[in-house]
Amino acid sequence: MKLSDFKFKLPEKFIAQYPADPRDSAKMMVVNKKTGIIEDHIFREFPDYITKNDCLVINETRVFPARVIARKEKTNARVEVFLLRELENNLWEVLVKPARKVRIGNRLVVDGVYCDVIDNTVSGGRVVRFNYQNDFHKFIDKVGQCPLPPYIRRSAEESDKEDYQTIFARVRGSVAAPTAGLHFTKELLTRLKRKGVKIVPVILHVGLGTFRKVAVEDLGRHKMDSEYFEIPEITARTINMTKDNGGKVVAVGSTVVRTIESAITALNRVKPHRGWTDKFIYPPYEFKIVDKLLTNFHMPESTLLMLVCAFADRDLIFKAYKKAMKDGYRFYSYGDAMLIQ
Repeated sequence: MKLSDFKFKLPEKFIAQYPADPRDSAKMMVVNKKTGIIEDHIFREFPDYITKNDCLVINETRVFPARVIARKEKTNARVEVFLLRELENNLWEVLVKPARKVRIGNRLVVDGVYCDVIDNTVSGGRVVRFNYQNDFHKFIDKVGQCPLPPYIRRSAEESDKEDYQTIFARVRGSVAAPTAGLHFTKELLTRLKRKGVKIVPVILHVGLGTFRKVAVEDLGRHKMDSEYFEIPEITARTINMTKDNGGKVVAVGSTVVRTIESAITALNRVKPHRGWTDKFIYPPYEFKIVDKLLTNFHMPESTLLMLVCAFADRDLIFKAYKKAMKDGYRFYSYGDAMLIQ
């Protein structure tokens, strides 16, 4: 398939600017990929679609306040610095805005702490070294802002620090939330546990590469940025036992799908693993493990939409998206949910 196969028009009014309150009051579209039936529900009904024999896989990554405001030391010009990942102690890969005015050798100052620009990256970013000797993450927690996506056309608010975080977020490292998990509440998780559903974690730290625009018509030429992931032994064992016993593996979000699909043996077993993945899933693709996918409604021509269209028929997904716009569903990070089974 080609990039243009995933193009559609989305009026801006459908892009959610705030999350549903409470979280589980979001709409949930249920799509049956075998029958083609599309139904409308509320997310708090999600446990009705999971049985005690099933395994729910969640992403425990935690978003950190990756956006900071700096000043150029000599000119005092304002520069937005977006922290992507720490390469080593105090050495970070970042994006800067405006990029054309930030060059190697410049010194930027963030709340009294300076960093030196020491290199450029192939993707248009910069490598900077901070001169901070104490707990740098505590410093960023203090001065950083919630890294809301650019399609949320407002400034980050205090409430976003909690809203843009799943309730099972544990290990910091993401610059964007695994948004399918934003719909869960503690009460809903309790219902699932009481039902006997096995809930197991993975970690994939979401980078901007997940949202980077595909710039080539031939999808086979697109290269995903690498993202760090972990699959604990208990998770691999539980997933494999679920498959052996005839249960369904339910992935909460595309990050979970990519994580699982990045660590499969020749015998279609999930193995414990930690490392980096640049796995790009687009049609046609044979999924080895995941039986059901919970996801949000995604951007046109995005790698996320391509993954969803690989999991279900592309025409069925586009039919569902058309219905979503007709029925007032909310799109993107703070939007509504889709369960594909």
